[in-house]
Amino acid sequence: MSPGEELDPIPDSFILQPPVFHPVVPYVMTIFGGLHAGKMVMLQGVVPLDAHRFQVDFQCGCSLCPRPDIAFHFNPRFHTTRPHVICNTLHGGRWQREARWPHLALQRGSGFLILFLFGSEEVKVSVNGRHFLHYRYRLPLSRVDTLGIFGDILVEAVGFLNINPFVEGSREYPAGHPFLLMSPRLGLWPEQVIIVRGLVLQEPKHFTLSLRDQAARAPVTLRASFTDRTLAWISPWGRKKLISAPFLFYPQRFFEVLLLCQEGGLKLALNGQGLGATSVNQQALEQLRELRISGSVQLYCVHS
Repeated sequence: MSPGEELDPIPDSFILQPPVFHPVVPYVMTIFGGLHAGKMVMLQGVVPLDAHRFQVDFQCGCSLCPRPDIAFHFNPRFHTTRPHVICNTLHGGRWQREARWPHLALQRGSGFLILFLFGSEEVKVSVNGRHFLHYRYRLPLSRVDTLGIFGDILVEAVGFLNINPFVEGSREYPAGHPFLLMSPRLGLWPEQVIIVRGLVLQEPKHFTLSLRDQAARAPVTLRASFTDRTLAWISPWGRKKLISAPFLFYPQRFFEVLLLCQEGGLKLALNGQGLGATSVNQQALEQLRELRISGSVQLYCVHS
């Protein structure tokens, strides 16, 4: 991409906000584009051994005075005889009726992965892969544009994602995997999803993702070309099959590639948007053992 060259317009649904790593708490950040149904926020971190409480606030603005409305206040408390979570809404400077959830799924001294899944009428929260609570909105979700994290918590990563299109409706939560996670081994089975998340470098030249068998043959290759801004499947014989989709791999932009293994091929999704499939011989699919990624990207998460 040459200096001064403008980016092609991309639908908002294709754009993902880059994750944040090891922020200092208290931490307040803008949610690009605000929240909407189908958005997920992942919080990865550790609860200190001496933690009393922490809170995650989905706010309507970031002013200090007057205090902004808080559409969803998530507040784990550890210092009581029965640790629990309080959820509430702050409107016009006044807290509304609080909701309490006992049997806190978080523990002092332990790591966690919290997933906030925003639906059309309520937010669902899972802790370490298990559903923990749901909270019905008392303020419009469209007003939320700020995330605030406060209290006794060590945050490793905050990620913003869209719902995995391959699993929506088939189970309560999509598969949430931590950022800063590398899983190099590959073994494919039906309905398995390969996840690759990363950031395009400042001066990108190429990006290639290939699945290989034990003999290093690559029956499946996905290639992004920065010269003509195209995304394509490349066959073992070098034949190119273009994928009709906005080109997402621009400098300093975050991306998520999802590959769903199914009988006879792989389905592709970019940033939560399904983009069709490519056919692969079933025998060749079962023999794939290696995921190889090369090019001008910084990887945050590779999981299979």
